[in-house]
Amino acid sequence: MKIFCSRANPTTGSVEWLEEDEHYDYHQEIARSSYADMLHDKDRNVKYYQGIRAAVSRVKDRGQKALVLDIGTGTGLLSMMAVTAGADFCYAIEVFKPMADAAVKIVEKNGFSDKIKVINKHSTEVTVGPEGDMPCRANILVTELFDTELIGEGALPSYEHAHRHLVEENCEAVPHRATVYAQLVESGRMWSWNKLFPIHVQTSLGEQVIVPPVDVESCPGAPSVCDIQLNQVSPADFTVLSDVLPMFSIDFSKQVSSSAACHSRRFEPLTSGRAQVVLSWWDIEMDPEGKIKCTMAPFWAHSDPEEMQWRDHWMQCVYFLPQEEPVVQGSALYLVAHHDDYCVWYSLQRTSPEKNERVRQMRPVCDCQAHLLWNRPRFGEINDQDRTDRYVQALRTVLKPDSVCLCVSDGSLLSVLAHHLGVEQVFTVESSAASHKLLRKIFKANHLEDKINIIEKRPELLTNEDLQGRKVSLLLGEPFFTTSLLPWHNLYFWYVRTAVDQHLGPGAMVMPQAASLHAVVVEFRVCREQQDVPLVLAATLPCVLAGGCGRGCSFLTGPVADPEPLW
Repeated sequence: MKIFCSRANPTTGSVEWLEEDEHYDYHQEIARSSYADMLHDKDRNVKYYQGIRAAVSRVKDRGQKALVLDIGTGTGLLSMMAVTAGADFCYAIEVFKPMADAAVKIVEKNGFSDKIKVINKHSTEVTVGPEGDMPCRANILVTELFDTELIGEGALPSYEHAHRHLVEENCEAVPHRATVYAQLVESGRMWSWNKLFPIHVQTSLGEQVIVPPVDVESCPGAPSVCDIQLNQVSPADFTVLSDVLPMFSIDFSKQVSSSAACHSRRFEPLTSGRAQVVLSWWDIEMDPEGKIKCTMAPFWAHSDPEEMQWRDHWMQCVYFLPQEEPVVQGSALYLVAHHDDYCVWYSLQRTSPEKNERVRQMRPVCDCQAHLLWNRPRFGEINDQDRTDRYVQALRTVLKPDSVCLCVSDGSLLSVLAHHLGVEQVFTVESSAASHKLLRKIFKANHLEDKINIIEKRPELLTNEDLQGRKVSLLLGEPFFTTSLLPWHNLYFWYVRTAVDQHLGPGAMVMPQAASLHAVVVEFRVCREQQDVPLVLAATLPCVLAGGCGRGCSFLTGPVADPEPLW
């Protein structure tokens, strides 16, 4: 059976409907996931296997059968680790049907079908009893439900339900415990990813400043975490204001609550500065003693930075405080971590949380629209003063007092630059209502609502009436378009330039005038540890390479058999 799928055409910017295979959405989701990176994470896999084997041994030492519940089994890797470690039986839960089907094939191919039952359900739908999915409760709980934020994939509700309905009281859990760490920093670069700064424009009449609207300036920003590779951020881009603070821990072997909560830590700033950003990460301990640990700590907080595992499926978190606050060296403060069932956010308090009713505050939500329209990199681009200066320098070479400028980029401030540089008439095209509303707000804050004409229309639909009968002498673009998922998708500007050709006057200038696309052919080296393996797990999966071809391809996940090390 075929289905129709909508897809944005990056060349034309339009939405198109294409006929695809019925499993197209599933294939794309797998292709864009981090399954491959996760399954080749040696540190993760070794630690999980060590923790599972230790848990199985503890249960066996008590004279009990080792019955494992694996929630979110994916390819079935952790379940097969459990059976290899001596588990008597494993119930592998996977709600995503394509992955559940793949897990069945992988388990069968490796000869574990008699000890692993793959259940294609959400864990909250699994039943226990003589006629249920599981005849009895499990005594070992194995999960990998974590994202960069730890709880963003619904780990807390899943654990809460599992302890109430699926596992024995005081069961063994792998991982056994997770701890979230935080560090307060000052960072102008990271802060520029969340706030709109005043933009300075040098003109022949002196300096002009583009100021943000009041509601944009006071807005706490988007509620979602900013996950990045902190190891790739230069230490020169931030100033540490606090020690690394353990904010809260979760014991997965006991009843877990998904209710909203907050946890505070008192600290004394290491230096005076402006508190702007909280850097955060977590580690998981696979055993009750904490001897088997897998950490996401960046290099400066890592116990062995030379042996750090590179991974993209788990990174580190950047959280923005609602507003920057001055801190004084040695003057005690309280950093507060708040969380609900899926999200974490932070606040800074000057008094003890027990004495401050504001501590239990709601999750911050954008109320200015800017954070819904612009992502973090986009904020960084707009706030980049050097980038602005280069645009101004280029515009000075082509602008004339009688120029008629048409700006074509989503949510761009180039039209404001052109106006401040003396252009007679400026038009800017905004195809989305949200972008149109935000720009009107910015223009009003800078008293430009009558100076720049906003046209809410797709560029190819422009008419002479929209341009008040004028011919365009300068077509201007960053270019930046919200439909562009990849950098080269911004070549949509090429299409726009052709579409508006009829509105360009004789000798009209187009900026940018040219674009270059660079490519390099590479070969990725395969680690010897991934070549010389005693056992591999192979199955037919939708290809996760090169964007997902959707065909059945051999997918190697790595070894699970002894001897040590597993991977």
